[in-house]
Amino acid sequence: MEIDLYADVVCPWCYIGKTRLEEALKAYDGEVTVRLRPFQLDPSPVPEPLPVLDALGAKFGGRQRAEQMINRVVDVAAGAGLVLHYDHALAANTFDAHRLIWFAGQRGLDSEMIDALYRAHFVDGVDVGSTASLATVAAGVGLDETEVREFLDSTAGTAEVRAALNEARELGISSVPTYVLAGKYAVTGAQETETLLAALAEVAQREAAS
Repeated sequence: MEIDLYADVVCPWCYIGKTRLEEALKAYDGEVTVRLRPFQLDPSPVPEPLPVLDALGAKFGGRQRAEQMINRVVDVAAGAGLVLHYDHALAANTFDAHRLIWFAGQRGLDSEMIDALYRAHFVDGVDVGSTASLATVAAGVGLDETEVREFLDSTAGTAEVRAALNEARELGISSVPTYVLAGKYAVTGAQETETLLAALAEVAQREAAS
């Protein structure tokens, strides 16, 4: 079975959702290929690094409201074994981060790359909109930092990522994480591991019957 996982690297629910999917796959005895697909929660430019709490406060009615929202997701993440440090996370446009995941995918390292980007954003306070920072993060998963920097400074991967983002819009995907199982069954949101495991079993049964 193929699973297309649409996600953004600054989305905490995507971080949680990928972690839960991996837990589900450990308990699933069928053969599964996960393909990472890009999605941008906000494609707007971010000219200067801005604390995420300030950006969320501007969108959702003040910093106190933003902190209430964050506290909930931090608690859910902790239940999945993840630590989120929102006090120094930075807002960023993620287009180049998605290009980097595409680049890593050509070398079989896209899953490792997106995990490293999640940690960079949510744990280490790295600006994942900065090409210099992205190259440093890439080196941590075994990619050549100079080669990555040259890639990011070029236009390589741009058309591919734009096409994938357009495909997500054409499919009607408006929130992430979204899992598309076997090319036709969509599951949205960071579902519990047990829910994902049940969805895998149900889709496998349907596909076998058809």
